[in-house]
Amino acid sequence: MIPTSFDYVRAASLRDALNALAGSDGTTKVIAGGHSLVPMMKFRLAQPARLVDIGGVGELKGIVEHRKGARIGALATYRDVIESPLLAERFPILAETAHQIGDTQVRNRGTIGGALAHADPASDMPAVMLVLGAEFTLRSKRGKRVVPAAEFFQGAFQTAVAGDELLVEVTLPGAPRGAGMAYVKQMAAASGYALAAAAAVVGRTRKTISHIAVALTGVGDQHHVVRSVQDLVGTKGEPEAIAAAAAKAVEGIDVQGDVHAPAPYRAHLATVVVRQAIERALARAK
Repeated sequence: MIPTSFDYVRAASLRDALNALAGSDGTTKVIAGGHSLVPMMKFRLAQPARLVDIGGVGELKGIVEHRKGARIGALATYRDVIESPLLAERFPILAETAHQIGDTQVRNRGTIGGALAHADPASDMPAVMLVLGAEFTLRSKRGKRVVPAAEFFQGAFQTAVAGDELLVEVTLPGAPRGAGMAYVKQMAAASGYALAAAAAVVGRTRKTISHIAVALTGVGDQHHVVRSVQDLVGTKGEPEAIAAAAAKAVEGIDVQGDVHAPAPYRAHLATVVVRQAIERALARAK
């Protein structure tokens, strides 16, 4: 199919981009890698009146150290994440996740900021950002604000980004010392999207779990923090305790069914990936 007609603006700088977005009434869309937006435009599921291309804005690229964590520019690609020594050392879950996204071309061109702002409920990185306690920096001509991941994702393809705002940076605080991390995904064979996937971060103190965060993607209309895993704090992560926490992973979630996975099957997959993610993260914890 062919998209409807639209105006096109290529921003040469962050200022250009913010000027182009100023006063937007919601009919302007930002494009970087374009792997999500362009297909939606071809099917006319999205019909923006104007595109603002930020792919050449160098200010939005790069991955740098920030205290004990890191800052990731919105235009950092999945390939940048995979090849970053800093992220490999401090947040290995990011490369583990990026390796499971799309194919080589998608990983070479797809951007972190684009995926997060798109907020596809079956996408991978939002769940990881939730368990890492990420913060998102949003800029507009009106100023700057920082939104925590827990408030950023607001529903299927819905985020806290206003029409005149641009996601410019992701800040990751330092993870608990010695924490283990894991991302486990059951994917649809044809698309690579998650039928159910879980991100987990587990910290231990003297062999006892002192920190745990788990989030699910692919099971509902948005990404979900799994509350039941807090029952594991203070335990040694015995198999029966992990299984019991995982069994309650979808409590309070309206699990979605489709042609790829009926709701009961997807709910079962969710318990499996949560259990496996916790087990792997715990095994990697120091």
